[in-house]
Amino acid sequence: MPSSKGFRGRKIQRTTRETPIGDVVDGLLRDRVLAAGVRVGRLAASWERIVGPRLASETAPVSLEGGVLAVAASTGPWGAQARFLADEIRKQANAALGSEEVARVQIVIRRDPQKGL
Repeated sequence: MPSSKGFRGRKIQRTTRETPIGDVVDGLLRDRVLAAGVRVGRLAASWERIVGPRLASETAPVSLEGGVLAVAASTGPWGAQARFLADEIRKQANAALGSEEVARVQIVIRRDPQKGL
């Protein structure tokens, strides 16, 4: 079994009976760790529309936990620009998600913001 953070302590029940793929996908999307990744993936897919093309080339969403959207910026000046626009990023991210899930935007500096997406 995988040993990554999201799989520790899980009790996975195996079965030999057939399960419709829709039930499998529904179960995966109910999983908090995977669902968080799906939401970040949705934001990443529409990131240019959320922040504009220039800022999108220097930033990327990296996580969404507890209402905090972490956004990586390539340099300090781009981080400052994203910080200045944090409230607008929050509003646009919520619009893209179709919910009020993002309560706050936190900026982190990472040389390659898109790495890992």
